[in-house]
Parts: sequence; structure tokens; C-alpha cells
Amino acid sequence: MSGSRPSWSFVLMAAGSGRRMGGLPKQFRILGGRPLWRWSAAVAEDLYSRGRIDELVLVLPQGCAGEIAGDLACPVVYAPGGRERTDSVINSLEVSSSEYVMIHDAARPFLDVRICLDLMDVVSDTRGAIPLLPSVDSLKRVDGDVITVIPRESVYRTQTPQAFRRAPLLEALSRSGSATDEASVWLTASGELARVPGDEKNFKITSEFDWLIARSIADRREIRTGYGYDVHELIPGRRLVLGGLEIPSPLGLLGHSDADVLCHAISDALLGAAGRGDIGTLFPAADERYRDIKSTVIMERVLESISENGWEIVWIDATLVAQVPRLGSLLSEVLHNLGTHFTVYRLMDKMNIKVKSGEYVGGVGRAEYMACHAVATIQRSEE
Repeated sequence: MSGSRPSWSFVLMAAGSGRRMGGLPKQFRILGGRPLWRWSAAVAEDLYSRGRIDELVLVLPQGCAGEIAGDLACPVVYAPGGRERTDSVINSLEVSSSEYVMIHDAARPFLDVRICLDLMDVVSDTRGAIPLLPSVDSLKRVDGDVITVIPRESVYRTQTPQAFRRAPLLEALSRSGSATDEASVWLTASGELARVPGDEKNFKITSEFDWLIARSIADRREIRTGYGYDVHELIPGRRLVLGGLEIPSPLGLLGHSDADVLCHAISDALLGAAGRGDIGTLFPAADERYRDIKSTVIMERVLESISENGWEIVWIDATLVAQVPRLGSLLSEVLHNLGTHFTVYRLMDKMNIKVKSGEYVGGVGRAEYMACHAVATIQRSEE
């Protein structure tokens, strides 16, 4: 605490069981590259860096505190979750060392720090503060078979965080039963409430549909496309290898490596998309270490390299240009061989290979060489 500023705790409620969504409790689901609870914890870190709060009180399921990495840039106090929300909030207030608290749901990951600052400006010893949003839908009350209108002008949606002086809130919660939010208990105890504008983006994830919306907001993707081209001379006495598969042929491709023109073009397309040069730079023909190296080994190193930088393959499209041998009937085998060799990258589901004849025109048409063009699209999270 600095100067005469009142002390504040940011209470993050992350103890839910996730019964409505099922599976892994939603606060631990990965959203945009980090656990859901971590989004709101980042707001606490921001507030701490501004000198506005003194600690983060993290409310977790029983026994989970040891599983959370201690890499937060603010002091952290853990509180165990209870059977009901009210029990969990009471536990958090009992471990808090601050005069005031802001209580926020981890299921609302897109909290704007502005709301927190607005709440802190209007709260007082006797007055709590909550963010509210006007209802945009027409509202009805249903009582059995009777439906009546509720004027929406007087109805607001309540969000979190909700801010209060800690001691009177703890006293009110200790006397109350179960409640959906702390403001309800505060009002029942005759406390005053101030309101600040809420934020539509500060919605609560309660269903799989909400989760899909959250993912569309959080999972920002960087997408790039690269182009690769390779050409090798066809000569007698050399093996013809395409996609790591040896193809029966009177002519093979000449090169320092096994001259797999397909793997080379794909590798260059991937490197180009990732902005990492080309295989000629990474595996120079003048280096004897790479003489007769399998091009699947080169391609594997390329795939490892881009994966280490967070890239994943979206799609690869390759076109072989060859007069001889006839390759059309063999493409499925070539694709299967690549897919089997690179199972971890799921190439079978992310690649198309086709072949074009030289039509007896030019060097390809005279079976002097074989060429390959490839286009690769890759993506990674902006996180």
C-alpha cells in the first residue's frame, strides 16, 4: 500500500466444478494459449503494476493451489473453494489482508481494467459498486400460463467484478444463505450500491456456445503462405525418389542429396512461409555431410524447426511437373508414404499432390528434368 490509499484485494473466483459444461473445469481450459483463469489474473497484475491493488486472492478447488505456477507479477494468496459460491467468497475474505475487495468471476476472461478503476472510484465505507448493462431484449414474466411484460428500461444485467469494503461484506455473507452474487447479499443487508457501466465483452462463459464465442475472440491466429520450387535433372543410373518413396523408373533425379524434388519444394514452401530461408542455405550442396541425405530427413528438420516456433500446417498443395515416368496412379502411394513418415504432423489430412505432364514441350517434355511447385499455408497463435 502506498501513501494514504486504502488497501485492495482482487479476488478471483476460480473454484467452480464446471458441471454445466462438463469435462475439465472451465477455469482450467486453455483459451488463446493460457488457462481461462489466467486472463483475469493478468488484469490483477496490471492493477498491481499501477499501484492500485496489494494482492490477488486466488480461489481454487480444494488441493489445486500447488498445481498453479507461481509466475504471477503480483503477490498471491490462495483460498479454498467451498460447497457454494458464498462459502468460497467467505474463505477469500478471511485470507484477504485488505480493507476493500473486488470479486471477479474467472469465467469472465475479457475484463477491461477500466471497469475496475471505475469501481474503485465510487466505492465507499457504506457503498458497494457493481457494473451494470441495460437489457437489450424485450422481457416477460411467466407465472404458470400467464405471461406479463416487464419494462426493460428498468432492468439491468449484473456483471463482475463487484467492489465492497471487506469487513461489512464478510459480516453480511456470514449471516446470509446462498446467493448468486455478492451485491444481492449487500442489498439485503441494507447496503448502498453504486453502478458503473459494464462491458458487453465482459460476458460469462457458462455454455459451450459461450466457449465458442470466447475462442473466436481469444484465438487470434497469424497465418502465412509460402511458395517453394525445385528442379532436378533426370539421368540413367539414379534412383527416382518422390516423397521418400522409391518409384520404378529408367531415369532418376540427379542431386547432392537423394534429389527428392517433392520434399525439396514442400520444405522450401514451409521455410518461406515461416521466414526461415530455404533448404539451399540450411543444407548447402557444398557440404559433404549432406551428400546422399534422404530428403525426408531434410523435411523432418524443417518441420521441427517451424514447429519449435509455434507454427502448424494448415494446408500444402504440391504440383509435380514430369513427362516420365507416368506418376498419376502412384500419387496416393506417395501421399500415404509422407503421411506415414510424418504422422505427428497429420500430413495425410493436410496435403494435396497432383501431377502435370510436360506435354512433350521443353525440357520437361523431353524428359530432361522434373520440377515441382508447392504452396504451404501455416498458422500460429498470436499469443
